[in-house]
Amino acid sequence: MFSRVLIANRGEIALRIIRACKELGIETVAVCSKADENASYLRYADDTVCIGPPEPEESYLNIPGIISAAEITDVDAIHPGYGFLSETSHFAEVCESSNIIFVGPSSETMKKMEDKSEAKKIAKENKIHVIPGSESTVENQQEALDIAHKIGYPVLLKASCGGGGRGMRVAHNDISLMNAFVITQREAQTAFKNSSIYIEKYIEHSRHIEVQILADKYGNIIHLGERDCSLQRRHQKLIEETPSPAVSESLREEICRAALKLARAINYTNAGTVEFLVDKHGHYYFIEMNTRLQVEHPITEMVTGIDLVKEQLRIASGERLELRQKNVRMEGVSIECRINAEDPYNGFRPHAGRITMYTPPGGKGVRVDSHIHTGYEIPPYYDSLIGKLIVHQKTREEAISCMKRALNEFVIEGVKTTIPLQLDIITHNCYGNGSIDTNFVENLVGKGKE
Repeated sequence: MFSRVLIANRGEIALRIIRACKELGIETVAVCSKADENASYLRYADDTVCIGPPEPEESYLNIPGIISAAEITDVDAIHPGYGFLSETSHFAEVCESSNIIFVGPSSETMKKMEDKSEAKKIAKENKIHVIPGSESTVENQQEALDIAHKIGYPVLLKASCGGGGRGMRVAHNDISLMNAFVITQREAQTAFKNSSIYIEKYIEHSRHIEVQILADKYGNIIHLGERDCSLQRRHQKLIEETPSPAVSESLREEICRAALKLARAINYTNAGTVEFLVDKHGHYYFIEMNTRLQVEHPITEMVTGIDLVKEQLRIASGERLELRQKNVRMEGVSIECRINAEDPYNGFRPHAGRITMYTPPGGKGVRVDSHIHTGYEIPPYYDSLIGKLIVHQKTREEAISCMKRALNEFVIEGVKTTIPLQLDIITHNCYGNGSIDTNFVENLVGKGKE
């Protein structure tokens, strides 16, 4: 096992990794920007290195700065968390060339899944269903129009090297397609330094289902069931649950088998998530693979009892995966609400600022993953996620009731948060009976609280 690990991230996930490392007896080095250097969670790390100004490009995305911090503090490995550099194959490659272990898959494997159009091609080669669309990146508007006319509207334009819901636009006709093409290219260049985009059929009334996998360096690979991530705003997840209320046992078996098949095809190692869309007829389609830890990993931990961060560290250090598929047991239902510092009924406008009161909920089956506290100053430079509220109960009905109670208990004052919207969703009849899709949140917000 490692002696010392650097955490190339911030906030909630940095604290989550610090805790897992401490329980494994691993020393931690936390990097931070000038905006975070007074954050209270840093005191739990064994060492802290300030790597630059508040802007992400000069700190958390600054590869030379992070590698320098790793070399100075003499670490064995770097855990990237999620977001920032976690899915950047170049970062993993630099770690490898510096003889620092990257806690994740190899850079070669990451490259295969980094380009979403290439990932779809690999899936097709392995007879895994993919959404109809362009075979590769689309170079110009005329090519985009030709593809749209062939597969039919509506279509979805996506950044080839995208992630996190950014660089995605839906087009319903030729005019909106041409506008969306320009905007998506611009967004892709800004967010990912790569303007390449591809097009696929937009599956209406779909559900977003993903499969968590773990794989070691010796060919052992397992899945830990599926998560339903259909409740999204602007293609970014808001509420997740496992197991999905819309997935039958036979569909679950098919999707999980497809996820393992793809992972084996690319010799995947460590934790990863294979994502699918499921249409209203129960047909599933591969959309992408996230080669990192997911924000929503706690719900899988709750129903399986498996600590995914510890498993990541064990696998990266060269240990064999002790778990076998037959020993994985999913018990109960878990739901997660992402708590964002945003005004959900005002265009999800971010709300940076000082938290004047913070009182998290508690009780049996309630977990809060967060780095904030009363007096914490939310910086305006980063993602608006400030915490995650997770519940775990025997049945879905009990989990919904528990989440409703916990959301009502949760007090965050001084900034706007998504808690009011999440209460509206959790108490909505459609959520209760499981009849939701990826457009549910936007329709709810558009209609108010009806």
